[in-house]
Amino acid sequence: MNNFEKMRERSEAWDSCREVPIFEDEQRPRKLRTCIQFLICSFTGLMVFVLGFFSKSSLLLLIIVANENSTAVSTKPYALLFLGCVLVTPSVLSLIKSLWKIIFKDSKMPRMPTVLWVVFTEFFVALGTAVLTIVAMPKFDILTNVMMLNSVAILSAVLQVAGNIVMKERIRFITTSIFAVIFITLGYSLFVAGYCVEAAKYGSIPITPVGLAIAGTLCVSLNWWENYSMLFKSHFLQSVSEDIKRSRNIVCIVSSFVRIGVIASVLGAYVILSGQQWSSVLSVSQQTKTVVLSLFAVQVISTSLCHWFALVACKMHAVRRSFVIPMWMVSPAVLVGFLITFISHFQSFVSSSSTAGRSVTAYCETMVKTSTSQLDAYSQLIMDARRTLCSRSSFMEGNILVQGLLGSSLACWWIGLVLCTIYTCFLKVHRIERTRDLFVRRHYEAAFIDQSMLLNMRFEIHFCNRTHSDYETMTVFLCATMWHETYAEMMKIILSLFRLDSFRPRRNPYNDVSFEFHIYFDDAFQDVEKRKGRHVNEYAETLLVVIKEVYMIFSKENSGVFKKMTRVPSQEIIQTPYGGRLRYTLPHGNILNVHLKDKNLIRNKKRWSQIMYLYYLLGWKLKHKYFLRYKHGQKKATLEKNLMKEKRNMCILALDGDVDFQPSAVMLLIDRLRLYPEVGAVCGRIHPTGTGPMVWYQKFEYAVGHWLQKSAEHVFGSVLCSPGCFSLFRAEALMGDNVMKKYATKATEAAHYIQYDQGEDRWLCTLLLQQGWRVEYNAASNSYTNAPQDFKEFYNQRRRWGPSTMANTLDLLGTGSLTSQRNKSISKPYMIYQTISMAGSILGPATICLMIAGSFSFVFDVTPSTSLALASLPPAIYLVLCYNLKIDTQITVAAVMSILYAFLMTATILSVIGEMVVNDTFTPSGLFFISIVLIYVTTALLHPQEFHLIIYGIVYVLSIPSGYLLLTIYSIVNMNNVSWGTRETAKSIFSDTSTNDRKYEWNCRCCSWNVRIQMDNDDTVTMNPQGHHIIPSETQPSEKRLPIQDGWEEESSEPCWISQLKEKSCELPLIEMTLDDDEAEFWRDLQERYLKPMSEDNKEKEKIAADLKDLRNNAELHRKFQCLMPDSVSAVPFQVTIVFFMFNALWLGATFFLQAIGQSVSIPIPKLKTEGHVEPGQYIYIDPIQLMFLLGFSFLLLIQFVAMLWHRLQTFIHYVSYHETEAKAATKACSESMEELMKENRNFL
Repeated sequence: MNNFEKMRERSEAWDSCREVPIFEDEQRPRKLRTCIQFLICSFTGLMVFVLGFFSKSSLLLLIIVANENSTAVSTKPYALLFLGCVLVTPSVLSLIKSLWKIIFKDSKMPRMPTVLWVVFTEFFVALGTAVLTIVAMPKFDILTNVMMLNSVAILSAVLQVAGNIVMKERIRFITTSIFAVIFITLGYSLFVAGYCVEAAKYGSIPITPVGLAIAGTLCVSLNWWENYSMLFKSHFLQSVSEDIKRSRNIVCIVSSFVRIGVIASVLGAYVILSGQQWSSVLSVSQQTKTVVLSLFAVQVISTSLCHWFALVACKMHAVRRSFVIPMWMVSPAVLVGFLITFISHFQSFVSSSSTAGRSVTAYCETMVKTSTSQLDAYSQLIMDARRTLCSRSSFMEGNILVQGLLGSSLACWWIGLVLCTIYTCFLKVHRIERTRDLFVRRHYEAAFIDQSMLLNMRFEIHFCNRTHSDYETMTVFLCATMWHETYAEMMKIILSLFRLDSFRPRRNPYNDVSFEFHIYFDDAFQDVEKRKGRHVNEYAETLLVVIKEVYMIFSKENSGVFKKMTRVPSQEIIQTPYGGRLRYTLPHGNILNVHLKDKNLIRNKKRWSQIMYLYYLLGWKLKHKYFLRYKHGQKKATLEKNLMKEKRNMCILALDGDVDFQPSAVMLLIDRLRLYPEVGAVCGRIHPTGTGPMVWYQKFEYAVGHWLQKSAEHVFGSVLCSPGCFSLFRAEALMGDNVMKKYATKATEAAHYIQYDQGEDRWLCTLLLQQGWRVEYNAASNSYTNAPQDFKEFYNQRRRWGPSTMANTLDLLGTGSLTSQRNKSISKPYMIYQTISMAGSILGPATICLMIAGSFSFVFDVTPSTSLALASLPPAIYLVLCYNLKIDTQITVAAVMSILYAFLMTATILSVIGEMVVNDTFTPSGLFFISIVLIYVTTALLHPQEFHLIIYGIVYVLSIPSGYLLLTIYSIVNMNNVSWGTRETAKSIFSDTSTNDRKYEWNCRCCSWNVRIQMDNDDTVTMNPQGHHIIPSETQPSEKRLPIQDGWEEESSEPCWISQLKEKSCELPLIEMTLDDDEAEFWRDLQERYLKPMSEDNKEKEKIAADLKDLRNNAELHRKFQCLMPDSVSAVPFQVTIVFFMFNALWLGATFFLQAIGQSVSIPIPKLKTEGHVEPGQYIYIDPIQLMFLLGFSFLLLIQFVAMLWHRLQTFIHYVSYHETEAKAATKACSESMEELMKENRNFL
């Protein structure tokens, strides 16, 4: 035990109190969340059962009205027609879905043997379905029809037995399959025996429908052959199954056409052969239409919804309680339901009749003879259902033998179905499992919704070894970039990393994911006056302090007084060619590497830090080891296969240095990459943090952007930007052609500085999209990052983002045709949507001017032309000022104008409301305003945890002119400025006055300006107005910065920065290690090729500055717009700043002239009164441009709202599924660890 450990042990006796930062720990169990999950799963299971009940009941009633003895429907061909429509509805829906995917996505052609086999099987399945439901079932009673459908499991049960015999290691599961075959076969036998006995005794029972029914069920049972094709050593079946998976869309189209054709043929032939006329469907009574159409609608809607809720139950990992059991109970429930109606009516008949007429025979004779013409349609339907029983001689005569045979056959069929599908209770289903991985066929069967859903579940999910990456271990490298973060910001990310280390230790029983943490610290070194060698700066020292403090917190998780002191392992400090590295072994075994970059040795700034870890992790650590194995003689094919698998299961989580997140946020992102191999990147919900009006604005702006825009991109196409502060990237996608290599391109042209360095995350996503990868958004993955709190910092940040967004979007639109061919998520309609969105962004300033002009016209009672001129004047003045003033002055002017515009926005909103009140009518602007408010409020209600953000919407609305008018002007005019804009100056991470010497400090914020009043120990009071952010004193460490000791150079031969950090990390000892020679050589090669420090040549700087101004004034984005313009136009010098504002000027000018012309070119709209009725003969006149804007923006907003609804539902399913599976996994891991502990204790004893 060294001296430090001895001192630490002594202090534990009297100094055991801890100062622990307060942070949220989601791993603590929450009863409310558990209760909500239980209620949701229970509701889903209830909906599956209820909808299945309605689906089955409506189908059986539709079959009954097709019976020749039915009185509810007089035109039987009409009922048969819609019965056929019910059967083909799933095929029609599958056809539409497949055609959509073929048109807008990729599709592959199947081989001819596959097509022939599909036609063969689908022909018999469709033939069996049509014969069973159209020809045979109308001849039977309602009870037989309910349970007969369960016999379609016969072939699946037989194939399960055969498959289990072939797969010898699964012999223990063969018992249930054998009994399923026995019970279903016994059901057939009892069914035939019952009718044979009845025919022999009564002589009037037709046997033909019995044979047709059995033949039909056998043909239908062929439907699920694909579920067992891979179990047999049949090359033909296996190749056909693989080909079907590869060309699923074309196969579904072929299948749909075959089914529709066969069912239509059987239906048409049956009507003619039965002596009925198709012409009768042209003259149908109103009651017939009502009954048939109602049953058809109920059946189609309930079946579709039942199918959807069943999928939801499986994706939520509630297979047994919310899917299997409800589906098993559908048929018995329908049977009981019809029996209850029969028994209740029989009891009422008995109570109202004489003693002699209380038998079943008398009841049935009465039912057959009773006229139903006086009854309503519903009563006639129920009466027809009862008559199907009473019309049977055995039932009317009370033949116990026949009834016993019938009842036994029904029970055997149901038991056989349960035994055949009992394997579904033990499926190892992954959360949010893909539908194609859950079920064999894409569509369901309308006539057998419960049987088809149960038999359609993949048999091999549980029994066969899964060879794809769904259950392989994912390796995730968390890579954070740092620069000038404060103590509080560093504390956030370090706490997040240590939480993740505790959530998934290096050795854990889950074996689903492994983590490794990397922090890349830019510009960590500095020269110290009168000192030799390089020293780390105060930011690097602070990071060391934060890691040390958090390490001590997580290594002392036991807060008891009497506890054994945990030995803190020594950590490593390494000198590297790029600066230095700290290597920590965290309390739970995961590794944290801190890479300290020296800007004199390696290129600094964020994008180059990303290039640094991309080539280090993917090039050196991943690909280099396979290259060495290849040199040592290992097989090339094996190495390529293993490399591809590792690339597919390796991810990089890009982080900012101030981000805060929970482990669930990372796991939810991993789920998307694990389940969807075409996804190259996925981002989560980013929450800006901070205080003040600027943060309030950003909170609502981020919320609306994620709620609507990102959701729409995810649903209809692909997300265009995955934010670099918290996004997960697949290694396979990053290592592809034209991605990582192109991302390492040095900016040599002026346009490169805009697209490459001002928004590097958006450019990386553009490269991924152009190579065919999909980018997704997961709203349940929450992360928190600091947002600019000052007006200046906010404007400078958006000055970078605006032009970069436009450049990358135009780059993607310019290559839209090629991108849509390579990327199946990018369709032509989606490109049109993005084009309209881009047009709306470009015309944003003009739109704000038009909105302000409307308020001028109403408030000051001036002409529309005059109000438009007044509204356009301030932006024009600000545009001129931006060309002639310094940047800080431009921002000051924008801040003042933003306050004035806030008052104008208030007047605008009041004028819209006032115009409706004064005129007592809904104006187009008023309806548009009301619609936006309703959509935003509804959207916020669907995000209950974020509903409070709707309050910040007031600040957002008042700041619209600042954010979409002034900021746009500022960004376009200053696009030649490529400085980062935030954290530019190396401000002291600690305030000038030490917290130990400070008695009192008060910070005040007013209009985004800070005022600090501070009192020190010498009783002096300082009042310091500042224009930049002040670091709150409570987030700063209470220790002063350590001075650099004089003896470091003389007393030790190690570099000064190593001695400096060793001294700083006294409680967490650092041991100096050396870097491997091969790795050191790699870093030198990487520096030489990609990361050589930028030259400080003044002439080159002047040239870059001149090129950037030329880019702004003469050729801005010329290459991007060239693809959208004719050749004759693109040859002309292209002044984009002028063109950008010219588009807005043309928009304003066209509106001005249309208003000046008057009603002759305006569009009349009927005046809608506030009471809800249209005023006859009165109109509101609106110019075409304004109407086009309202319709276009409303269309975009409606599309985004619909996409939000769908995305919200999918997010909700994923959220419930995650917590459901994590709870089960935690319980299982706990029990396994307890068993191991008990085993160790027994061995010890």
